[in-house]
Amino acid sequence: MLPGFSQKAKKPLKTRIVDIFDRIKKHSGGPIGKYQAQGHGYFTFPKLEGPIGPRMQFRGREVLNWSLNNYLGLANHPEVRKADAEGAAQFGLAAPMGARMMSGQTQWHEELERRLAAFEKKEDAFLLNFGYQGMISVIDTLLTRHDVVVYDSESHACIIDGLRLFPGKRFVYPHNDIDNCRKQLERATKMVEETGGGILLVTEGVFGMKGDLGKLNEIVKLKKDFDFRILVDDAHGFGTMGPNGRGTSEHFGVMDDIDLYFGTFAKSMAGIGGFISGSKYIIDFLRYNMRSQTYAKSLPMPMVIRLLKRLELIEAHPEYRRQLWTIVNAIQQGFRDHGFEIGGTLSPVTPVYMKGGVEEATNIVVDLRENFDLFCSVVVYPVIPKGEIILRIIPTAVHTLDDVKYTLECFNKCRNKLESGEYLKPVPFMAEK
Repeated sequence: MLPGFSQKAKKPLKTRIVDIFDRIKKHSGGPIGKYQAQGHGYFTFPKLEGPIGPRMQFRGREVLNWSLNNYLGLANHPEVRKADAEGAAQFGLAAPMGARMMSGQTQWHEELERRLAAFEKKEDAFLLNFGYQGMISVIDTLLTRHDVVVYDSESHACIIDGLRLFPGKRFVYPHNDIDNCRKQLERATKMVEETGGGILLVTEGVFGMKGDLGKLNEIVKLKKDFDFRILVDDAHGFGTMGPNGRGTSEHFGVMDDIDLYFGTFAKSMAGIGGFISGSKYIIDFLRYNMRSQTYAKSLPMPMVIRLLKRLELIEAHPEYRRQLWTIVNAIQQGFRDHGFEIGGTLSPVTPVYMKGGVEEATNIVVDLRENFDLFCSVVVYPVIPKGEIILRIIPTAVHTLDDVKYTLECFNKCRNKLESGEYLKPVPFMAEK
């Protein structure tokens, strides 16, 4: 009897058609979305209001804010605000109209690309409308089904989503495990010898969740034994790492060995968008073949003008970066001195690890926000394993040492409550204000 036919009727068995919307409703929006009724506006999609800085308004109260990637404090810098206003007044938000390849090219777009390429000591750079989308599209454009990708297991979601579009083979190595990375390169080499393809290794410069660095200095040494290219996503490293803020590749002294350097504007530059830099012939290839840019409207002129000002300030004022690291070193050493676990971070990203479930994590957040007027992000399952809590602190150049002292006091009090079991009580319902 053929599969799919009943013995009696010999006719195909009908499969019930599923209504896509009913399926979504049944599963309550996924592992995070299922909590939206209780958490929306408080734990998820919270509104921080007022001028961007270390103190902002949350639900009508001023809070000490450790949750924005405004590393160098440029978001509310007077020169930046002036450039933002003048750019919008001169050009409006519509200019330039159209995609850059067709009608959206300007001298300012070209100037920003030249400046970024020079800053990263690369031959050329290409502007991207969005960082997340940009990384996905870079991977999609560079590779064919004959190629092989080797990547770090803790790569950002934009890298993973880019690899989902990739039709070829990919090999993952455990986070920062260079010995295993070598093994994956060996596997990749054998495969491309058969397929006639090439190898791309993708890693991050600064891993945004834990703050540790990709071992770029050790990865580039593998080029002595293998033929491959390196793509580095340095969203959190651009502007913060290295003697001149050129990123994690400068920090390790391997700028010339990184084939493609990817940076974003949403962090140190306090803007939106990103860029990819490298050899001119590769950037030209991306410029003419990245579908996400070819079919997208050009980055608006006011943003380009303001990004030029931000880059100028990063180059001209190393004291902003020094102040950032004063705060970073103070709060990270303070956490260590008070017995907190912050992992192996070597960047401004400061994860504070605690043990507990979702209920305890949410009670900590409520306590910090309601009783201590302190706002930071929390990470729990399913992003990290069950039983673990990460309270993620993002220091900036506009925080103060008094902010650091107060935060350490708050965290000590919260840890005492966690260890005493006080946070095992039911989570309060925080209705939207």
